[in-house]
Amino acid sequence: MIRGSCLCGGVKYRINGRLSGALNCHCSMCRKAQGAAFRSRASVKAPEFEWLEGEGLVTFYESSPGNHRGFCRICGSPILSKFDSDASRYGLPLGALDDDPGIRPKIHLHVASKAPWFEITDDLPQLAAGPVK
Repeated sequence: MIRGSCLCGGVKYRINGRLSGALNCHCSMCRKAQGAAFRSRASVKAPEFEWLEGEGLVTFYESSPGNHRGFCRICGSPILSKFDSDASRYGLPLGALDDDPGIRPKIHLHVASKAPWFEITDDLPQLAAGPVK
């Protein structure tokens, strides 16, 4: 079990399974949504995500067609992303987790639009854009 919560503590959830696909995204939307140089995220199967408290405090914003970012309407913490193209999984920001996710980012995506003041210094692979589909 992996627990997560927002900054104000009003939203609490747990993951009853394993996370997958951890990555660091440097696109401008992720940078703005996180207020940071990049967003570290992973995927979780929707049935393995469970609200414990504050589901009603989560507000969703459609940041791009079919991508809905959920955040706490009190403190603004990013909680999860839902995708119209795949309702079976959610995107989960690793920064909101209270426990070790048991997974580490394996790649940097969208580095062509990374923050100009940030230098990537690790040895993870870097893609200029997103994954090729």
